[in-house]
Amino acid sequence: MTGEYVLGRPRPAPDWAAHLLRNTRFFLSPAALFWVVIMAILVAPIAVFLAVGVIPGTFGLDAGALDFSAFSVLTQGKMLSAMVNSLVLGVVVAVAATAIAGTVAWLVHRTDVPLRGLSAAAMFAVLITPSYLMAMGWQRLLEPGGVLEVAGIDASGARAILYGPVGVAMVLTFKGIPFAYLAISAALRGLGQEFEHAVRVHGGSARDAAKIVLALISPAMASALAIVFAEAISDFGVATTLGRAGGFTVATYGIYDAIQAFPVQFQAASAVSWVLLLLIVIALVLQSAALRGRSYRVLGGRTRPAARKRLGPAGKALGGTFLTALWVPVLGVPALGALSASLVTNLGSMSEHHLSFDSYIRVLRNSDSYEPLAFSAQMAFVVATVTAFVAVIAARMLSKSRKTVMTRGLDFVLLAAVALPGIVFAAGYIFTYNLPGVNRLGIHLYGTVALLGLAYIASSLPATTRLLFGSLSQLQESLSHAARAHGRGPIATWFTITVPMIARPAVSAWMLTFAHIMLELPISQLLYPPGHAPLVVGIEHALEQYDFSGGTAMQVLAILFCLAVVGLAQLTFRLAAPRGWLHIGRTS
Repeated sequence: MTGEYVLGRPRPAPDWAAHLLRNTRFFLSPAALFWVVIMAILVAPIAVFLAVGVIPGTFGLDAGALDFSAFSVLTQGKMLSAMVNSLVLGVVVAVAATAIAGTVAWLVHRTDVPLRGLSAAAMFAVLITPSYLMAMGWQRLLEPGGVLEVAGIDASGARAILYGPVGVAMVLTFKGIPFAYLAISAALRGLGQEFEHAVRVHGGSARDAAKIVLALISPAMASALAIVFAEAISDFGVATTLGRAGGFTVATYGIYDAIQAFPVQFQAASAVSWVLLLLIVIALVLQSAALRGRSYRVLGGRTRPAARKRLGPAGKALGGTFLTALWVPVLGVPALGALSASLVTNLGSMSEHHLSFDSYIRVLRNSDSYEPLAFSAQMAFVVATVTAFVAVIAARMLSKSRKTVMTRGLDFVLLAAVALPGIVFAAGYIFTYNLPGVNRLGIHLYGTVALLGLAYIASSLPATTRLLFGSLSQLQESLSHAARAHGRGPIATWFTITVPMIARPAVSAWMLTFAHIMLELPISQLLYPPGHAPLVVGIEHALEQYDFSGGTAMQVLAILFCLAVVGLAQLTFRLAAPRGWLHIGRTS
C-alpha cells in the first residue's frame, strides 16, 4: 500500500499526472497569456527600475551589488521637502476633487439641473486635456508678456498665487475631477432608487436616504480617492510648469532632476520612486480597510432606473450657479489662454501684436505639423482598443468576491503603475529592453513603434482598469450563475450578461485612453522612434523654437480633434448598441 493512514483512512497517493496536466492546461490557457502580457509590459519595467535603487551593480552601474546609499537623498532638505509636498498635495487634491466630482455627478445624473448636458461634455474635455496644457493655458494669460499684459491688464497678483502651492493644488484638483466623476457616475448609474424608497417608506428622512446612497457607492468613492491621489502625486506636467517656476518642488520633479543631472542619478530617481510606491501602498491599505467585510453588489436584473429629481427655481439657480462657477476656471480660463495665445501674433516678443489665424493656416500647410497628428491618431486608436480589452479582463478579475494571491498581486501592480510618473515608466522601458539578456533572446524593441505602443498600453491600463472596476464590482455574480445553470457556456454568458452591463463604461474607457495617448508627453519624448514623432513632440519642437502661436495652435487643433473623436464614438455607440444596452444605467 502506497498511501498513508490518517484517522484510520488511507490518504490516496499524489496523482502527479493529474497535477502536471492541470499545470499544463494553465500555461496553455488565456489566463496564462494575460499574465505574460502583464509581466512584459508592467511588472518587468517597474521591477527593473526599482531594482536599480537597491542592486545597481547588476545593471552595470558603478556601485555594489547590494547598495542602499541612494536612499540617503531622501533625508536631505530639498528632497525631503518635495516628499512632504507630494503627500500633502495628494491628500488635499484627492479629497477636493472627489467632493466636487461627487456633487457634480449627483446633480447631472439625479436632478434636472441646468447645464447638466454641458457638464458631462465638459468632463471629457478636461479629461482629454493633459495637466501641462491646462497649466500652460493659465500661463499664457498670466505670465510676464502674456495675453493679459499685451491687453494692458496687470496680472502680477494672480500670477503670484498661480506659481505656488495654491496654484499647483488648484490645477491638479481641476485635472482630477473627471477621474473621480467617471468612477462615481458609473456607480450612480447602476444604483436604482429602491434603496432610497425603502428608507423613506420606513420613515427615514432625505438625509438618511442620502447616507444609504453614499454607503452603497463607497467602492466608487474609494476608487475615486485612490485614482486622484495617485494621479496627483505622480503628475509631472504641473510640477514642471507651475511648481518649478514658483519654487514649489514635488517628488516627480525631484526624479526628473535626478535623471537630467550629469552624471545621471538613476539610483536616486529609483529611491524616490520607492517612496511614491510606499504612499500608494498606504492608500491601498486604507481603501481595503474601509471596505472590508461589506457587500456593495446592487446591480442586478431587477435594478430599475432612478428617477430624476425635479428641482425648484431656487434649486435650479443654485445648481446652475455652482456648475458655472466650476467650469469657468476649470475649462474656460485655460481654453481662453490657449485660444488667445494662438491668435496673437508675435506673443512673447516686443514686436507689434495683432489677432489673426495665420498660425492655424501655417500649421495645416506644414507637413511637420500635421504628420505627428496623424501618427498619434493611429497609435491612439490601436492602443485604446487593446487597452480597453485588457482592462475589462483585469477589472473583472479584481471585482471577483474571492480574492486570490494573483488578484491581490494584480491590484498592487496596477496601483504601483499608477503611482509611477510617466518619465520613470519610460526609463524603466529603456532599462529593461536594453538589457543584454533581453537582446540575446532576440528581443530588439528599443527605438521601435512597437515599444512605444507597449509603453502607451502599460501607462493607460492601470487608470482604465480602475475606472471599469467600479461598474464591475456592482455586477451581481448570481446573474452569471443563473445563466450557467440554464445551459449557457462561459463565453455566451460573458457576452449576454457582462458585456451589456459594462458596454457604456467600456466605451468611456476607450475614449479616455484615446485622448490620453493623443497628448501623452513623457513617454512620447523618451521612446518615440526616429521619423515617427508623436503630436506632443511636434508641439514641443514648435515651442522650443519660440513659435508660441504655432505651438498653441497645434494644441488647440489636437484638442478639437480629440473632442470630435469622442463625439463620434458616443454617436456610434448610441446608434449601433442594442436598445437594451442603452437602458442600463439610464435615469428616467
